[in-house]
Amino acid sequence: MRQLVLGILINKELRSILLSPKFAVSFGLCSVLILLSVFLGIQEYRSSVTQYQTARQLNDQQLRETSGWMRLTTKAYREPSPMQIFVSGLSYDIGRFSSVNSFNPVKLTGSTYSEDTIFALFRIIDFAFIVQVVLSLFAILFTFDAVCGEREDGTLKLVFSSAVPRAKYLIAKCAGAWLGLVVPICIPILLSILLLFVFAVPFAAGDWLRLGSLLGVSLLYFTFFVVLGVLLSTLTRRPSISFLFGLVSWVLAVLIIPRASATVAGQIVRVPTVAEIEGMRDGYATNRMNSFNEEFSKNWEKWAREDHAAGSERDSASVQDRMWTRMQVHDSARKVVQQEIEQYGERLNETVRQKKNAQMRLALSLARVSPAADYQLAAMTLAGNDVSMKDAYEEAIGLYRTQVMDLRDRKMAEAGPGGGGGIMVSISSDKGAQISAPKPKPLDLTGFPEFIKPQITVEHALEGTAVSFGILLLGIILAFGGAFAAFLRYDVR
Repeated sequence: MRQLVLGILINKELRSILLSPKFAVSFGLCSVLILLSVFLGIQEYRSSVTQYQTARQLNDQQLRETSGWMRLTTKAYREPSPMQIFVSGLSYDIGRFSSVNSFNPVKLTGSTYSEDTIFALFRIIDFAFIVQVVLSLFAILFTFDAVCGEREDGTLKLVFSSAVPRAKYLIAKCAGAWLGLVVPICIPILLSILLLFVFAVPFAAGDWLRLGSLLGVSLLYFTFFVVLGVLLSTLTRRPSISFLFGLVSWVLAVLIIPRASATVAGQIVRVPTVAEIEGMRDGYATNRMNSFNEEFSKNWEKWAREDHAAGSERDSASVQDRMWTRMQVHDSARKVVQQEIEQYGERLNETVRQKKNAQMRLALSLARVSPAADYQLAAMTLAGNDVSMKDAYEEAIGLYRTQVMDLRDRKMAEAGPGGGGGIMVSISSDKGAQISAPKPKPLDLTGFPEFIKPQITVEHALEGTAVSFGILLLGIILAFGGAFAAFLRYDVR
C-alpha cells in the first residue's frame, strides 16, 4: 500500500511536469543546445586535428631544411583531445605549441582564443556549460513551487487528508521532478553520442569511460539543484518568495562564488605578473651577458697582444689552431653563462609556479562552496583539460628540449670546426683575417628524439574527481535532510 502511494505521488508529479507548457519549451531548448554544441564541438575538434597535423608536417619539413646544428630550432605541439567536444575546459585558452631551442624558455603559445578573439569574448557553448548553467536553472524553475505552490492551490491539504507520510511525499516530489526532466534529456544526449559514430570521432575505451563519468557527475549536479528547489519550497509559504530565493541562490552558486573565489585568492596570495617575470629574467640575462662580453673582450685583447708579440709565428699553421682553441674556450664559457641564465629562469619559474599553485589551491578551496565550481572542476579533470594540463605539457616539453639540446651538442662536437653551421676565422700575414662559412648541407636527423605527450590515465582522472563527487553527493544529502526537517514543521493549511 505504501509503495502504491509513492507510485501515485510520483505519477502525479510526472504528469504535472510533462503537461506543463514550460516543459515543452525547456525540453526543446535543451535538445537544440545539446545537439548543436556537440555538432559544433565535433567540427572544431576535426579542424584542430587538421591544424595539428599540418603544423607538425611543416615543422618536420623546416627541420629537414635546417643547414646547421647551431641554428637548430623545432616546435612541440599539443595534441587535441576528443573529450574537448563535450568539455572545452582550457583547451582554447592554453597555447597549442612551444618553441624548442637554446634561446627561448619552454612556453605554450598560440592559443585559439589569442588568434580568434571573438570566441574569447563570448566563449564556446559546450555540454558542460549547458548542464552547469541551463539545466541547473531549469531544475530550479521546475521545483521552486513543489510544496508551497500546492499549499497555495489547496492541493497539499487535500493530499495530507489521507495517511501520507511526509518523507514519501518529499521523495515523490524529488523523484518525479528528476524523472520528468532527466529522462527526456537523455534523448538528445543519445543522439549526440550517435553523432560521434557518424563523424567517426576516434573515441578510445578510456574516452568512453571519461564520458560516462561526465554524465554521472552531471546527473549528480542536476540532482542537487532539483533537491535544492524542493528545499526552498519547504522554507517559504508563497511561490513568489521561493522563486526569488531560488534565483538568488542560483546566481550565487553558479555565477558569483566561482569568480569571486579567484579574485579573493589573487588578493591574498600575490603572484608576479608575466611582465614582471620577463623583466627579472631579461634583466639577469642582460647583466650576465654584459659581464661575460666585457671579460672576454679583455681576453681577446690579451690574445691579440700575444699574437702580435709572436711576430713570425703568425704565418705558421698553429695560428689557426690557436684561434680555434680560443673560440672553443669562448664557446664553452658562453655555454656556461647560458646555462646559468637558464638555471636562473628555472628557479624563477619554480618560485612563480609555487606561488601560482598556492593561489590556485586557495581559489579552488574557496570555490568548493559552489556546486557549480565542483561540477566544472570535475568535468575539466575528466576531460583532461584542467589547470594541470599546461604544467604537464610544459614539463614534457622541457624534457624534450633537454634531449634535443643534448643531441645538438653531441652532433656539433662530432662535426668539428664549422660543423655547427657557424663561421671560421683564419689569420695569415698575406691575406690578413679571413672569415668563411662552411657549405650548407642538410642535417643528419638520425636518432632525433620524438616529442611524447604527457599521459593522464583514466584512473588518475577519476581520483581527481573523487572530491567533487563527494561534495555533490553530500550537498544532495544535506539539502534533502534540510527539506525533510523543514517539512516536518510545515503547515499544510
